[in-house]
Amino acid sequence: MSVGFVRAGLLVIGVDIEPQPNYPYKFFQHEGLAFLDKYGKDFDLISVSPPCQKYSKSAKQWRKEGKQYPDLIANFRELLIKTKKPYIIENVPGAPLINPIFLNGAMFGLFVHRPRFFECNFSVIQPAMPDVPRPVKMGRPVKEGDYIQPVGHFSGVAYARKQMQIDWMTIAELAQAIPPAYSEYIAKQWLINSALLSNTTCSRQGESSRNNSLFSTENNPVSSDGTSPAPCG
Repeated sequence: MSVGFVRAGLLVIGVDIEPQPNYPYKFFQHEGLAFLDKYGKDFDLISVSPPCQKYSKSAKQWRKEGKQYPDLIANFRELLIKTKKPYIIENVPGAPLINPIFLNGAMFGLFVHRPRFFECNFSVIQPAMPDVPRPVKMGRPVKEGDYIQPVGHFSGVAYARKQMQIDWMTIAELAQAIPPAYSEYIAKQWLINSALLSNTTCSRQGESSRNNSLFSTENNPVSSDGTSPAPCG
């Protein structure tokens, strides 16, 4: 999501409990809730992506087998409200978000099925979802023009990078990533609502030194048994 925020003109700082060697911006390895509690008030906009495995389809089989996953959405929301700052909470279908908007790749001309919901405490216009074909089944070869759902060990990695507009991630990172178009759209809505768009434009042109700062956290914890969490599908 961070790339989309940068495309909208924001200065981004990333936070994650795990190291992110491919993260392209300033990064702090830190537990997200603790960072938010201590530093959240210092940012203009805050975006959080609490662990999704409690609600994701891809982790359903593990939940049936008794695997326990954290549910931190309410914890993040409580701290976000405390900051009195504009915020975004991103998660998968089924997560307990409040009045979220729905975004998917086809809304932005992308041939990728990556449904996500975003709870925002500012106004965001809900885009229309066009009619699209069903995604190619996982594991089958993909060709130009196919509608894909890159989860798990999917095929057509190069095509997925192209469609998601993310060319620097590994297959494992792509399986959990969100197209930058989503966050760019939301960030621009925030800029319009906060009447900061003109200031951002001036900053790009060198007429102003103002930057709108944001911190984005994935906060994906390691499971209690030391393994990586299941991907968000």
